[in-house]
Amino acid sequence: MNNINILWVDDEIDLLKPHILFLEKKNYKVTPCNSGSEALDILDEKNFDIVFLDENMPGLSGLETLNEIKEKRDNLPVVMITKSEEEYIMEEAIGNKIADYLIKPVNPNQILLSLKKNLDHSRLISEKTTSNYQQEFRKIAMELSMVNTHEEWATLYQKLIYWELQLESIEDIGMFEILESQKNEANTQFGKFIDKNYVSWFEANTDAPTLSHNLFKEKIVPELSSEQPTLLVVIDNLRYDQWKAFEPIVINYYKKEKEFPFYSILPTATQYARNAIFSGLMPSDMEKLHPNYWKNDTDEGGKNLHEAEFLEAQMKRLRLTHLKHEYYKITSLKGGKKLVDNFKSLKENDLTVIVYNFVDMLSHSKTEMDVVKELASNDKAYRSLTQSWFKNSPLLEMIQQAQQLGFKLILTTDHGTINVKNPSKVIGDRDTSLNLRYKTGRSLTYEEKDVLVAKDPKSIHLPSLSMSSSFIFAKNDLFFAYPNNYNHYVSYFRNTYQHGGVSLEEMIIPFVVLNPK
Repeated sequence: MNNINILWVDDEIDLLKPHILFLEKKNYKVTPCNSGSEALDILDEKNFDIVFLDENMPGLSGLETLNEIKEKRDNLPVVMITKSEEEYIMEEAIGNKIADYLIKPVNPNQILLSLKKNLDHSRLISEKTTSNYQQEFRKIAMELSMVNTHEEWATLYQKLIYWELQLESIEDIGMFEILESQKNEANTQFGKFIDKNYVSWFEANTDAPTLSHNLFKEKIVPELSSEQPTLLVVIDNLRYDQWKAFEPIVINYYKKEKEFPFYSILPTATQYARNAIFSGLMPSDMEKLHPNYWKNDTDEGGKNLHEAEFLEAQMKRLRLTHLKHEYYKITSLKGGKKLVDNFKSLKENDLTVIVYNFVDMLSHSKTEMDVVKELASNDKAYRSLTQSWFKNSPLLEMIQQAQQLGFKLILTTDHGTINVKNPSKVIGDRDTSLNLRYKTGRSLTYEEKDVLVAKDPKSIHLPSLSMSSSFIFAKNDLFFAYPNNYNHYVSYFRNTYQHGGVSLEEMIIPFVVLNPK
C-alpha cells in the first residue's frame, strides 16, 4: 500500500503516536492535527484519501467539523472516533455519510481494518470475485458438457447470471470476456438441447418444464384465495437478469416466498407466449377454440387484443368464476399513473392482473433505434436502463400501494430477449412473417445449422398458415436477414434486442411469488 494520505484529527494526537507509527510502518502517510479548525485549513491546502476524526474536541466539535468537511469534499471518507456511545451522535454521524464509526479506545488493527474496508474495498472484492469465478469457470465448463435436463439448464443459466452480475460490479474486462464466451457456448449447447427435446415436452408422461400455457393452472391458481387479494404483474419481455437488477428494490416492500424459472414456448414472442399464459392453451388450440380472438402472423390487426377474454375463458374452464378478477394493460406512462390513482379500489378483487409493456416498448423502439442502441448497447446497460425505469415508474408505486393494502404479489413475464449480433440469410415469399428471430411461411430457404426447424408446425402446437408452411427459429444471437438490401438491414438491426428464437435469455424466465413485509 503506497501513497495513501491520512489526516488524523484529535485534540490528544500525541497519545496516538504508537498508532501513527504502526500505520507508517505499513506505508501509510499520516498528517496529525489537534483541532477541527486546523484540519479544515490543512484540507484547503492538501488532498487526502481519508480522515480519522475525534468526535469530542474543544472548539469545533467532531460533528461540526464533519459538516464542514462534507461541504468542502463530499466524497472524502471520514471515520468518526468517539468515547461516547450515545445514539444521537451515531445517528448524526451516519446521517452525514460517515465511512465508519469507531469507539475509543481503538487498537491499531481496528484502524487498519477500517482503512482496508474503505480504501481497499474495491480491490479486495475484485480480486476475490475474480479468483472465485476462475474456480467456478472450470465447474461450469464441466457442467456444460454434461447438462441434460430442463432443470439443469435452468440452474446453469441462473449460475451464469449470478456471475455476470458479480463480475459487472468489479469491471474486470478480461473476466467479463471469458464469461461472455462461456454464455455463448452455453447458448450453442442449449440450442441443441431444445432441438432434441422440445417436441417431446408436449407428449404425455414426459419430464417437461412448466411452459407458458400451463403456468396459470400449475403455478398461479394455487396461490389464489378469497382471503387475500393477489396482484399478478406480467412485465412484457423481461429477462431473468433484468428481474435480478430490480429485485433489491422490490425486496424493500415484499419478502420472497418462491422463485423459480419456467420456459417460454416457441416462438418466444408476445402474441404466442403471452396469449398462451392467459388462455392456458397452445397457439393451435387457441386458433381452433377461439378463432374470433386468435390472429396469425399474416393477419391484419393487433395480435394481443383479447388477453382479458382469454383469461375469462380459462377461469371458467378451471371453475374459478367465484374469484372476482380484473385485467389491465399498461402501455403508457399516462395509463400507469391513472391506475396508481385508482389502485385502492382493486382491493375488492381476488385477482388483479396487470400487463406492463415498458420493456417491450424499449426493445422495440424502432423510431428511436439509435438512441436505444446507445443507451442499451450491451446487457449491463440494458439492465441498468431497466432498473432506472423501474425506480421511477408507476409500477413501483403500484407495488408500494399493494404492499400497504396487503396484496400477495406475483411477478412474471411472457418471454425474454437477446442482443442479436450475427445475421443469418433467409429467403421466403412475400407472405413470410416479419420477425427477426423466427419465420413462418412456405418455401423458406435458410442456413440449416443456424435454426431449429418445425416442418410440421402441429408437432409443436403451432398453427399452419397453409399446407406447406413451416416455422424456423434462430439460435444463439443470430437474426434473420434477406439477401436484398442485406448490408443496410444488417447494420440497422445488429446489436439490437430481439425475441422469438431459441436462447437461454428468451426461453428461461422468472416466476416470483412475494408477500408483503
